[in-house]
Amino acid sequence: MRVIDHEGKLIGVLSKEEALQKAHETQMDLVEIAPRAVPPVAKIIDFNRFLYQLNKKKRKSSKAGRSGETKEMWLTPFIAEHDLAARVARGKELLKESGKLKAVIRFRRRQLSRREFGFKVMEKFIQELGEVSIEKAPHFEGMSLVATITKK
Repeated sequence: MRVIDHEGKLIGVLSKEEALQKAHETQMDLVEIAPRAVPPVAKIIDFNRFLYQLNKKKRKSSKAGRSGETKEMWLTPFIAEHDLAARVARGKELLKESGKLKAVIRFRRRQLSRREFGFKVMEKFIQELGEVSIEKAPHFEGMSLVATITKK
């Protein structure tokens, strides 16, 4: 079998016993990389470290994939101007991060009799976000007015 050391240098073509002997001398493991090659290729590495780096790569790639998830922003139908401006600033940041934002205006008890205020707040929120496209128009889901917004 063709043997490669832990630094990536080719040691040469050795028998299985000789390769295991070399791995034992360096206190590392002999891992078969390409069993179907002629001759088969094996590498002398620290297998636990190899598994750790493999898991680390997997975690990093899953973090990169998470950037597309929808972030949620809560508002109220009678929100103050300054609070709305702060929510707009945070909404812009969330859109940069994930690309998708779910704006939710929560109504409580008697506020439901004044739904038009919620629609006005939602309209103003969307306008102040700047250039965005509305994936789902504002609609009621139970006691909440919900809209899904994406960046252009």
